[in-house]
Amino acid sequence: MERTSIKITSDTLNLQDCTNFVDDASCGGVVLFVGTVRNSTKNKTVNLLEFSAYEPMAVKELQKIADKALTLFPIYKIAIHHAVGKLKIGEVPVIIAVSSAHRKAAFEACEFAIDTLKETVPIWKKEYFDDGEIWVNSHP
Repeated sequence: MERTSIKITSDTLNLQDCTNFVDDASCGGVVLFVGTVRNSTKNKTVNLLEFSAYEPMAVKELQKIADKALTLFPIYKIAIHHAVGKLKIGEVPVIIAVSSAHRKAAFEACEFAIDTLKETVPIWKKEYFDDGEIWVNSHP
């Protein structure tokens, strides 16, 4: 049985796919993190974001995060999906889904996954404004 689902894609991410992957009758908690493109940063209006990744390494790093979450927390399954390409305001660049028998482990594993993703995975974003664009590091 697969306990992890890792994906980097230029397609629209599907929340139901992630939920279906982690769902199990033994789990009383499913926690979802859905990152969305917001319309501002540092008091500037954002028009869109562009995500770029070194995909072979990014997939390996996402898998490491999922594997570590499985060892650190009593969780059943974890899905980490990230989009690349240009995304408009309100679109979804990242989904993390975690299931566990009890909610606390799912919450903790989900937070660990998004925090670690932002620190270690080679995915970069470019912010587009009315007056230009800028590549930014993964930290807010």
